[in-house]
Amino acid sequence: MNDNIIAIVGRPNVGKSTLFNRLTTARTAIEEKVPGVTRDRLYGMTEWRGRNLVVVDTGGVTFGKEDPITTLVQHQVGLAVEEAQVIIFLLDGREGLTALDEEIGEMLRRSGKIVIPVVNKLDTFKHENDRYNFYGLGLGEPLSISAEHGRGIGELLDIVSDNLPPDSGEDPYPEDTIKVSVIGRPNVGKSSLINTLLGKDRVVVNQMPGTTRDAVDTYFEYNEQPCMIIDTAGMRRKSKVKDSVEYYSVLRSLKAVQRADLALLLIDADIGITEQDQRLAGYVDQAGKGLVLVINKWDLVRSKENARENILAELHRLLGFVSYAPVVFVSALSGWRFDKLFPVIMQTWQEQHKRIPTPILNELLEDAITVNPPPTVKGKRVRIFYATQPEIKPPTFIFFANEPELIHFSYRRYLENRLRESFDFTGTPIIVKFRKRQRRGE
Repeated sequence: MNDNIIAIVGRPNVGKSTLFNRLTTARTAIEEKVPGVTRDRLYGMTEWRGRNLVVVDTGGVTFGKEDPITTLVQHQVGLAVEEAQVIIFLLDGREGLTALDEEIGEMLRRSGKIVIPVVNKLDTFKHENDRYNFYGLGLGEPLSISAEHGRGIGELLDIVSDNLPPDSGEDPYPEDTIKVSVIGRPNVGKSSLINTLLGKDRVVVNQMPGTTRDAVDTYFEYNEQPCMIIDTAGMRRKSKVKDSVEYYSVLRSLKAVQRADLALLLIDADIGITEQDQRLAGYVDQAGKGLVLVINKWDLVRSKENARENILAELHRLLGFVSYAPVVFVSALSGWRFDKLFPVIMQTWQEQHKRIPTPILNELLEDAITVNPPPTVKGKRVRIFYATQPEIKPPTFIFFANEPELIHFSYRRYLENRLRESFDFTGTPIIVKFRKRQRRGE
């Protein structure tokens, strides 16, 4: 239930993006591209010692400049520091301690957060003593790493994990509680949706303090099904910089998604699908959570010619990577078509927990291979022997093959499509992995 957000902070060109990529290796980052490298915002996930961590890469910190881009970066770094539980203060071991490092260190010390000084670009142990130059920051013992070569990364993650707040223990809610986060752009109608959702006659509401600062977890029952809404609607405007408000809402949403089983992504029917909608959908998919696309304010546009066809075409074009997500058209303010929403939430939650018996799964595999066998690659015949489903939430399937590294992405997608055709999995991502079949004695 804890929000494990780690922010990487430092001056420009100390290797923050390299460290981010190293920490989130093999995971698809959500990236917001806007003009200027210093304005790229990255969010990614990693797992260490059984805990999921959200890693935030920030722009390079500078002081004394008044241009808009620098001001924007400063605001975003401040917001990332505010939301994070642990700060990785990245430093350049080749250049040594600079006056700018000292200014940043003072800023981080004033934040009151846990700050880990990490000296990057120390590629070999013969440079180990260079880290002692950074003791002058007064932030404790610096850790030496090489983000480029992977040196010291495990030790860094150990230190980060040791400094995270302890797990909150037993969940106070019933085991079968459906935890739903409500996410979306600012002013898309999250508050209205939650208020209307909780105002239905069949809902019994009990307010309980949330574990996320400035959020409230609302526990209730719908047709005797325990549910919990994780509310991210309460936005605090931290500055007049427009992009900082958007950035802050993304950070709030990341925390909510981590704690939920599934997310309701609200999209403004009048505005259409934005880049932030795409980023949020990508993050939910990456996190392996269920997803329902809620087209809000539909009563304002449904009378327009071809309105439904146009929005569905836009969804297919811009959110095709989450084509498994069901779409519900509602008006959060009036409650129009809200009777359609809860059945979709419950179906998505059930699909997340679906487990396919191994004999039935292998019948599907045999049929899929017969219809479309894996292609021969470089003269090697790829053979898939059997499959199993070891996990749920999200449903995860492992296919054992003789040459798993030769299986193309398109064939992985083919098997995923066959799984969905046969077993549905509406609203939930599914993970398809390939492993080499071990021979007896290996």
